[in-house]
Amino acid sequence: MADKLGSILLKRTNLTKGALQLAYSVQDKTGGRLGEILIKQKAIKELELLQALADQFRMSVLPVLPAEFDTAFTKKLSISFLKKNLLVPVMTEDGSYVAMHDPFSFQALDDVRQHLKIPASPVVLSPQSEIIKTINSAYDMSLDNAEEVMQDIDEDDPDVLFSKIEEIGDLLDDTSHSPVIRLVNLMLSQAVRNNVSDIHIEPYQNSLKIRQRLDGILYDMFTPPKHVQSALTSRIKLMAKMDIAEKRLPQDGRIEIKVGNKDIDIRVSTLPTAFGERVVLRLLDKSTVRMSLTDLGMSHDRLALFSQIIKAPNGIVLVTGPTGSGKTTTLYAALMAINNVDINIITVEDPIEYRIPGIGQVQVNPKIDLTFASGLRSIVRQDPDVILIGEVRDFETAEIAIQSALTGHLVFSTLHTNDAASTITRLRDMGVESFLIASSVNAILAQRLVRIICEDCKEPYIPDPVELERIGISIDMLSNKQVYHGSGCENCHHTGYKGRSGIHEFMIVDDNIKNMILKTSDANELKKYAQAQGMLTLLQDGADKVLNGMTTIEEVYRVAQQ
Repeated sequence: MADKLGSILLKRTNLTKGALQLAYSVQDKTGGRLGEILIKQKAIKELELLQALADQFRMSVLPVLPAEFDTAFTKKLSISFLKKNLLVPVMTEDGSYVAMHDPFSFQALDDVRQHLKIPASPVVLSPQSEIIKTINSAYDMSLDNAEEVMQDIDEDDPDVLFSKIEEIGDLLDDTSHSPVIRLVNLMLSQAVRNNVSDIHIEPYQNSLKIRQRLDGILYDMFTPPKHVQSALTSRIKLMAKMDIAEKRLPQDGRIEIKVGNKDIDIRVSTLPTAFGERVVLRLLDKSTVRMSLTDLGMSHDRLALFSQIIKAPNGIVLVTGPTGSGKTTTLYAALMAINNVDINIITVEDPIEYRIPGIGQVQVNPKIDLTFASGLRSIVRQDPDVILIGEVRDFETAEIAIQSALTGHLVFSTLHTNDAASTITRLRDMGVESFLIASSVNAILAQRLVRIICEDCKEPYIPDPVELERIGISIDMLSNKQVYHGSGCENCHHTGYKGRSGIHEFMIVDDNIKNMILKTSDANELKKYAQAQGMLTLLQDGADKVLNGMTTIEEVYRVAQQ
């Protein structure tokens, strides 16, 4: 068989005889499949191997599987079985077949046919990633809907025996019959599918509301019956390894789950209220590719300037804005842009949101007196070139950060201020001397996140002149330009928006601004000078994005109004 496959590959692909002989020698020493060895050695591609196997076994190759199909098989076959054997039954209106990655999985194929009673179904070969994606999609779509689950809760005893709940590998593979567990699984899987950042479970006197934050805005998700509140909260607290019995004090916990091919890290916070514990879950997708600088939404000129600033040998670069404005994402993108084997990067964060290979990350833990300030003192003894401080919260942290910058380190950090210029005032209010600010701060980037108009329902319209004036757009600026908004569709959950991008205010602390800092802490004077030097304010950058058709007037005014 191996010789035949080898000869087919020589005929059908650019595989050389030398590469084939090398693969044979590896196979003789370590065993394994010839095709897998050749792919690992990058001698052939996966689709080339599948086509050769299809020729060998007289089968066909289907590179892309359909998005819509019958998911009835999920009730009879486990997701772990299908993923282990890399095959999936696909039943559509046009016909049924089994997609496989390995034509040698005869036993698994027979098991599928026997369970589903489809003995004569044809077989096709498909890429591994396509089969995994289809399996995940099938089990995700087959989850009960919220109405069915909550109807079961009404009929069920709310006092669930939580001690019997066990950890599961994949949320989509949980076959629990408990309505509360099914509701939690549904809530989490739907949130992951919709790229939700937060889930809020809010108790009121006679009701319970579950809301989700999508692109920075809260929307209603479910309204379960009030009597399920205790069981629902207990289930989440158990998953987060929190004290179920303690309902009088706030608690924090963490859940790590797998939903399909996504690894999700969930931070859980509970807060006792008059009508029961309020629960907030912050979802972080660890499998998501982290942003690069080009994904932040900066204009070409500003991006080039920012890229230059973050490569400075020393000094402080501050990113400012309210909670949820993407400060951490911007800093991670900056670190990834400069990260290489030549420099030592260490961070102190609260919490560590994403793990970055090649970077030392320290988690703040006030319980053992590991604060930003104490962690920072230890970090400077680790010979770092670049230091990231999650947030400058007090004078002590600010002082150590400035001393680090003055002794040859490049320091990144965040602050909660409204704009770039007021950051100087904030540092002064903390007690930092003006000459230290002037000599250490290189640049300040203020930012907000605006929602992007959904491309599927994007349409032009004629805005009210008063609306345009609110964000500084004149009628003359509209010449040869078109303003858009989203009408709402299924792809954007009828919001008219899908995804978010940044608007930025980037202030370079040049020699003139350094001199101004030594004389005054008036943010308005600093801002006027920076604007005279070409700095765009948040509102002006937002207006540019409106004129470029990226976002709406209402969205810019919502996040950038002064």
